[in-house]
Amino acid sequence: MGKIKKIGILTSGGDCAGLNAVIRAVVNCATRKGWTVYGIRFGTDGLTSRPLQYEILTPENFSDTPWPRLSGSYLGSLNSGVKLESVKNLSKNFGDGARELGLDALIVVGGDGSMNIVSNYCHLAGIKMVGIPKTIDNDTPITDSSVGFDTACQVCTEALDSLILTARSHNRAIILEVMGRDAGHLALHSAIAGMADVCLVPEIPYKIDSIIKKLKEVKKTGRNYALIVAAEGIKREDGRHVSSSQNKIGEKVYGGVGQYLSDEINRRCKEFQTRVTTLGHTQRSGNPTSTDRVLAARFGVRAIELLEAGHTNRMVVLKSNTIKDYDIDEVVKVGTKRLDLKSDYITAARATGMYIGEEIPTKKA
Repeated sequence: MGKIKKIGILTSGGDCAGLNAVIRAVVNCATRKGWTVYGIRFGTDGLTSRPLQYEILTPENFSDTPWPRLSGSYLGSLNSGVKLESVKNLSKNFGDGARELGLDALIVVGGDGSMNIVSNYCHLAGIKMVGIPKTIDNDTPITDSSVGFDTACQVCTEALDSLILTARSHNRAIILEVMGRDAGHLALHSAIAGMADVCLVPEIPYKIDSIIKKLKEVKKTGRNYALIVAAEGIKREDGRHVSSSQNKIGEKVYGGVGQYLSDEINRRCKEFQTRVTTLGHTQRSGNPTSTDRVLAARFGVRAIELLEAGHTNRMVVLKSNTIKDYDIDEVVKVGTKRLDLKSDYITAARATGMYIGEEIPTKKA
């Protein structure tokens, strides 16, 4: 790989807190090396559409503005429509756009889906790339944490802290439905931090009767309120997902499982009446926590270091509080990271009295 002169950076997939801190870190670090940074607007659309959509970024874009401290993406992102055109055509347009700008490499800030899709574009178009993981779901493979996850957990925890007051005032069990798709990281971390009584995640089966049993136990202690956290991706007891719509590429949009649970509990349980709060896209907002800001800086700097050393087709990761990097193909092969059923998070939840689904029998060796 020749000497770097120009790089591009784009944010792809759902937005989250910390994206702008990543962009700032990349721009500041790259500029100090004499490189030019092109901010690609609206994810891959910035390079596949005509005219191209981009902006040359400098430290001044972030030195005297609130952007690095805000959620969302300064560049805009893309979270739908990537399959509406053939991969072959999109990859060609993508590569032509990168070459038109004279980019030597591209930094992609995205989740598990983005790493798969954009790395495929880059491979077919012959574009060198380095990936930086971000997602509120924390389901990006291999990395212990992704940018945006800690802030989303904080938003959910603060919601639980607020909901407990109204739950106590009205003798209710409040159900908080959170995002996460098919992974329960956000629900579990938030439930532990928010001291919930019940946490339901996609990885562990549950029973409505078991939830009611837990609520009755709470009532017997003299407490007149309870908190239930439900990940949007859990299924009904009959095994069906709750989904009321589809996105532009035909994928089911989860949402509504909280109301399903509320209806079932209200029908069967006399001890509590339930109400539902669905946080929705507020989980993608909130000022990024110090943890996410620091992780953004560490990831951004390592991405630049990799490019300077001639290493591409890599994704930076956090492993045991150390920044490392893995081959993108290995990351894609691992697939969506779901909850480790043997993790100490699940152990801690159960040991402190939380109902987190049915115990899964351990297979004998």
